[in-house]
Amino acid sequence: MSDHTAPPGGRTVARWGILVGLVLLALNLRPAAVSVGPVLAEVRAGLSMSGPTAGLLTSLPVLAFAVVGALATWLARTLGVHRVTLGALLCVVLGLGGRSLVDGSPPFLALSMLALAGMATANVLLPSLVKLHFPDRIGRVTSLYVTALAIGLTASLMLTVPIATSIGGPDGWRWGLGSWAVLALVSALPWLRLVAHDLHTGDRPRGIGLLEVARTRIGVVMALFFGLQSLQAYVAFGWFAQLWRDSGYSPTQAGLLVGVIAAVGIPLSLWLPAAAARREDQRMLLTVVIACYPVGYLGLLVAPYDLAVLSAVLVGVGATTFPLILTLIGLRSRTPAGTAALSGFTQSVGYLLAALGPFAVGTIYEHTGGWTWPLLLLTALSVPQLALGRYAARPAFLEDQLP
Repeated sequence: MSDHTAPPGGRTVARWGILVGLVLLALNLRPAAVSVGPVLAEVRAGLSMSGPTAGLLTSLPVLAFAVVGALATWLARTLGVHRVTLGALLCVVLGLGGRSLVDGSPPFLALSMLALAGMATANVLLPSLVKLHFPDRIGRVTSLYVTALAIGLTASLMLTVPIATSIGGPDGWRWGLGSWAVLALVSALPWLRLVAHDLHTGDRPRGIGLLEVARTRIGVVMALFFGLQSLQAYVAFGWFAQLWRDSGYSPTQAGLLVGVIAAVGIPLSLWLPAAAARREDQRMLLTVVIACYPVGYLGLLVAPYDLAVLSAVLVGVGATTFPLILTLIGLRSRTPAGTAALSGFTQSVGYLLAALGPFAVGTIYEHTGGWTWPLLLLTALSVPQLALGRYAARPAFLEDQLP
């Protein structure tokens, strides 16, 4: 029975079931992308993976977000948003479980892409699911699922290696990666029941194309804003461990400092989206959060070793711009269809822009042999990010700007 037609008591139970499903879904939106990084050396040794192939592997998340994410809204419109969400989770299960069993680089890449495709699809659909089922609780529900997402990110960064080493042997990395398939399988169970919501035609998003979103000011601004924020995050998670190793920290300590950046987002994600949703204008909130980026980078420029923890905390606070953007996607659209379209366009275009960040920083680092110019670049990029964020924080609605 859909919660649209259930009696009050049944509707409450249904909403709790949906909330549990959303939180469990969010836990699985990062392990497919980041769990391989901590054991990449072991994966390369176990599969005899070449350097270029490893580079392709680390680029797959961006490709999945940009290409597959753009198809998510069409799939949801055609098949039903809940069915597509269940299918996305099953792709994560098959991809993560399958790649831990194969013996060659090509099937490992293919199964990784399957898992990432499922992750990217669910990532786009989550804001529209919140808008559909909790239109009056966007901030609170976004707080819960973004916190779950941060927990999944932090856990996959910090636990993959311990799981692998607890098994031991040359194939320990298989257990470290395969364990996240179990989490995805458990998380898919509530969605077996939630697919019944697609029997109600009102649950299907009305058609708003990505090209229509591209012709709106709010769509372009949100995509650029999301892209610059994701660029900062990709660089931090991809390169800051090397920065701290160059500054004198051990590999384990450098990895823990990157974990601090992720962990800071867990408590803040519980508060920020709800705080943003309570405000009609979120400019001041966004300004304070984004301003932590250049202050953190200044600490890394002045004393990357002595100020490492403080800088990691500040960069972590800046990275919580991400849950604020997800909240704005729901607040800047009037309907679930508008939320789905804005989410799809924002993330697809944004992740393409974000892909330039790690490449540019790596190139500058290689040619200069230090971190001064990469950190100055990131500091400079925080300026347009702030300007775009302040525009996106002003009250506006996608549907009002559609051609």
